[in-house]
Amino acid sequence: MLRVENVKVSFDETCVLNECNFEVGEGEIVVLLGPSGCGKSTLLRTVAGLENPENGKIWWGAQEMTPVPPHKRGFGLMFQNHALFPHRNVGENIDFGLQILRMTTAERQERVDELLKMVDLDGFKNRKIGSLSGGEAQRVALARSLAPKPRLLMLDEPMASLDRTLRDRLLADISDLLRELKQAAIYVTHDHDEAFFIADRIALMHNGKIERIGSPSEVWSNPGSEESARSMGHENLIKLDNSGRCDIGQFGSSPGMILLREDGLSVVPEETGIKGEVTSTVFRSGVTLVKVRVGKIELSTSVQGSIKVSEIVNLKISDSAVVALS
Repeated sequence: MLRVENVKVSFDETCVLNECNFEVGEGEIVVLLGPSGCGKSTLLRTVAGLENPENGKIWWGAQEMTPVPPHKRGFGLMFQNHALFPHRNVGENIDFGLQILRMTTAERQERVDELLKMVDLDGFKNRKIGSLSGGEAQRVALARSLAPKPRLLMLDEPMASLDRTLRDRLLADISDLLRELKQAAIYVTHDHDEAFFIADRIALMHNGKIERIGSPSEVWSNPGSEESARSMGHENLIKLDNSGRCDIGQFGSSPGMILLREDGLSVVPEETGIKGEVTSTVFRSGVTLVKVRVGKIELSTSVQGSIKVSEIVNLKISDSAVVALS
């Protein structure tokens, strides 16, 4: 459906996007994931038509969208700060996006009522925007974005201003709704937990480039580069010396950077040849997250049950846990 080809954008001779390529299929949710300043919001705005690429093209099927103005692309955009009209009530905010369509007043009101039920705000039609909580305002913004039935919905850091509990609940609701509607979407975030939860595919961005794209399991298993690994939340990034060694063993025969995935690193009772000292423990969601120091390297993993700081433990590394990074 959507195809972005070799898009490049510069501001004041500074390259912000450099030959970005990706696609969004029918009903697919693609997440642009990366740290602040990596270019993901600029890429979203370029797809929306709010920024003009100096090179590259944007397609919807066989139609080139690059020269098409934003209001004629049929795309919806949901901003981080809601961008709701404070002088209009909830129903009027949602209706705003319908007024450009050839619908009667009765048809528009029916659509507003339908959307309020979709986002679990039935009965909120006449509420003032200023009376809404952050989560309620985000649901109104989502309803307004979905009102004209966009062929592509774009969401720019929609959860950034919400607390974790509310964020998790609203993210689940948005994910369920988008899949129920079979809505193609691009979702921008710097939070890897959000990305894993909602994405069909994840595009990892760094310095204006898409460095890796694939399913959540693919990019988690092999993020490709050190920067991508960090943006995915990996912590066990280890620099090898000129002979391919580090404090926990030999990994190849040349210098470089490797990732030891946390899911392939475990604390075991038997001798393994790798011993370390527990330096910190945090209990979270039924498991204990631990850091273990081996020589100058500190590794992160998790264990079931209790473990104490300063305890000496044996570590086991599965073969699949070792990933070479560029």
